[in-house]
Amino acid sequence: MSTSLETTHARRLPGDLAMWFFILAELTVFAILILAFAVAQLLSPELFWESRAALDSSMGLALTLSLLTSGLFAALAVEQVRMAQPRRGAALLLAALATSCVYVVLKLNEYSHLSGVGLGLEHNTFFTLYWILTGFHFLHVLLGMVILGWMTERCRRGLYTPSDCAGLESGVLYWHMVDMVWVLLFPLVYVIN
Repeated sequence: MSTSLETTHARRLPGDLAMWFFILAELTVFAILILAFAVAQLLSPELFWESRAALDSSMGLALTLSLLTSGLFAALAVEQVRMAQPRRGAALLLAALATSCVYVVLKLNEYSHLSGVGLGLEHNTFFTLYWILTGFHFLHVLLGMVILGWMTERCRRGLYTPSDCAGLESGVLYWHMVDMVWVLLFPLVYVIN
């Protein structure tokens, strides 16, 4: 007869079940948009290849690294709160917020550049889908930053505890969803021909 941690500590889904359903709904919308992009690329491969050349893949990589770094800080914040260190959690959430600001600044610069050279929403099918996909994701980043800020303040005030941090877990789950979607968008939009 073997005993495991599972017998002494029941496994549970982090966060709130409602957040998981919300994330599933959001991922479904993103999946439909990604499918539309993939189908359009199959129908017009040369157009997509030529249009993709106008994007800076190193910018896409920098955007990816900023979001992944932010996600790491957010995950570490949850661990600190679970270890009864909410102030450290707040500092890590602040770092997550700061690195997400890097994403926003870079993305706004990219949007400004593309608009400035006439590669707007109406330019062609690739850029229509580029703006829809990345714009929809950008809105999710902004919402996530509001959530990160709110959670930072709650951590700073010690309102999350090891036994009561489902709200923090839910917010970080949302942030990880935002990261995961970008990890799919980066190669699709910037790299894969």
